[in-house]
Amino acid sequence: MPKAESVFDLEKFFVALSDRTRLRLLNLMGEDEVCVCFFVEILQENQSKISRHLAYLRKAGLVSSRKDGKWAHYRITTPANPHAANMLRNVRNWPEEDRAMRLERERLVKVCCAPALPETLQNAPRPAGLKPLFAPCG
Repeated sequence: MPKAESVFDLEKFFVALSDRTRLRLLNLMGEDEVCVCFFVEILQENQSKISRHLAYLRKAGLVSSRKDGKWAHYRITTPANPHAANMLRNVRNWPEEDRAMRLERERLVKVCCAPALPETLQNAPRPAGLKPLFAPCG
């Protein structure tokens, strides 16, 4: 019999995807590893709210985290369950049709690729290899 923690929790998976803030976080991560400080800056939400949503995504097996000194970085993790992995792929394509999410992703790219970071992000580690997920919104 498999260990309890290795059993896929279908309910937790779908509840994690049922919240707009968590979908916004997944959208911003894309294929990148992103520091919490950038989520706070782009989403204009307080750090505790962002961290709470990231913790939920982590417990649902949708993201993994890494600490680097005072910085916490998150990236999307593909679930081992093939049905959940397929569902997550489909969910990650939907923001392309959501103007607000496209604009948030473009803002992240613009902030990260600017020669100088905003005051609130001074010394923050920029996501490596950050690329736009969508064509510019024009």
